[in-house]
Amino acid sequence: MIKIYFEYDCEPIPKIYETLMKRVIRKAVSEQYPNHRFEVNVTVCGDEAIHKLNRDYRGVDRPTDVLSFPFFDFDTPEIFTLLGDIVISRDTAYRQAEEYGHSPKREFCFLAAHSALHLLGYDHETEEERAVMEAKQNEILDSLGITRDIK
Repeated sequence: MIKIYFEYDCEPIPKIYETLMKRVIRKAVSEQYPNHRFEVNVTVCGDEAIHKLNRDYRGVDRPTDVLSFPFFDFDTPEIFTLLGDIVISRDTAYRQAEEYGHSPKREFCFLAAHSALHLLGYDHETEEERAVMEAKQNEILDSLGITRDIK
């Protein structure tokens, strides 16, 4: 079981986006840890707030689309454990959806899959890691029918 909490530091996104993002996160996590009980916090904010977080925690002085803050406690399947926090820039997500030619719904779901995989320890620092992570992201989204042409 996975509990997912949304918090907003900006204008909220549509509820359907939240619903789909929860499905994506649950799918990503439960495939690897079906018997664990995790909590995930998702904060949706603007570029200014994520810029500050990116600068403070990663030393990168610019906004980004999503940040993941994993807690990595996989040893307690019987109790709810905070898996980690996800922070998504609403501004960047909408902008990227336009740039990539797909719906904001798809972009928010992609960012949810991407960040959930980071919480699970996936990374994309090397080409090999990137290929594995991209394949897993696509597998999750495709299995839920969340394709680039979804409206």
